[in-house]
Amino acid sequence: MKENTNEKKFSLKKLWQFFTTYEKIWFFSLLSVGLTLAFVIPDEDVEGKTLLLVCSLIALVAGLLCELLISKQSRWNFLVSFFFVEVTEIIICLSLGYYASAGVTLVSWIPIDFISFFQWTKNKDEIKTELTKVRKFTFKQDILILLAIGAFAVIVGYVLQFIGGEDTYLDALTSAFGIANGLLIYFRYREQWTAWYLYTIFEAILWILSGQWIMLVLTLGYLTNTTYGLIRWNNYIKSKQAEKNETESINLETKSIQIKEQINM
Repeated sequence: MKENTNEKKFSLKKLWQFFTTYEKIWFFSLLSVGLTLAFVIPDEDVEGKTLLLVCSLIALVAGLLCELLISKQSRWNFLVSFFFVEVTEIIICLSLGYYASAGVTLVSWIPIDFISFFQWTKNKDEIKTELTKVRKFTFKQDILILLAIGAFAVIVGYVLQFIGGEDTYLDALTSAFGIANGLLIYFRYREQWTAWYLYTIFEAILWILSGQWIMLVLTLGYLTNTTYGLIRWNNYIKSKQAEKNETESINLETKSIQIKEQINM
């Protein structure tokens, strides 16, 4: 019994050390703000509705943790998101009439979380196995993605007007960036951070319009950490490219020496 306790303590200590000082300060600062708002300034549509309040708080804690894990290229973010973020956000969005966002979470984010965990597990960094290998798009590919997002938003927004949702085109545009972000995360592309920037901006507008201040804190937390995550991914990609260039240079030099030796013989 004593041995199990020690193992648990070691695991918790390892988990604590996994995050940097900045990451811990960021997490607990935003968590404190969210908890304070939950009781000092209750959400307009949550007041008197315990389930929505509980869902907002769960989404806040799990969402912040997911944001840190993905910025650190950790596959474990998908499990936290799958079990604690997606279900709570579906309940919140359905209650507020944001049907596109709820639908995207149900048919897109939940499956993506599940399959992305295994996709990232198969693509671990060769040296630092706790990291997942990530990459980037070309400029032309970025333009094509933006055009596809725009087309999706127009079509879905038009359809939603007949269903009777709230802020239909804004809801559709937010959902479009959410889908793009999910697919880019699955394929491990750096551009997922750009899609996430735009998604969180539009989502913040939705939370302001509906008076969901706890969810707004979570979204603002996403925005502040997105820059941090983008910088980390960029540094990783640059370091891998530098390693590749160095290896190619060494191979080229070795081949050149071998050719010279053959000529001399």
